[in-house]
Amino acid sequence: MAKNWYPVINYDNCIECGACFDKCSHGVYELEGTKPVVVKPDACIGGCRGCQNLCPSEAIQYVGDIGDKKSGGCSCGCTNC
Repeated sequence: MAKNWYPVINYDNCIECGACFDKCSHGVYELEGTKPVVVKPDACIGGCRGCQNLCPSEAIQYVGDIGDKKSGGCSCGCTNC
C-alpha cells in the first residue's frame, strides 16, 4: 500500500544544496554525489514540511499535499516545520 504523504523533488528546480538531506531528522533522503534522493518515503511524517520550508529553490512538493503550507501542525519534533 502506498503511503499518502512523502516528498517529491523537482530536479528542474533543485540546486543540489543538500539542505533537505542535512535537516531531515527522519532519514528520508540520501545523497548521490550532491543530488538528494528520496530513499525512505515511509519515514516521512505526515504533515511535516521541514525540508520544503528549508529548500531555497522550492523544489520539494508532497504526494498527498492538501495545499495548506501554513498549517504547522505536524508535531514531528524536527523544529523545521
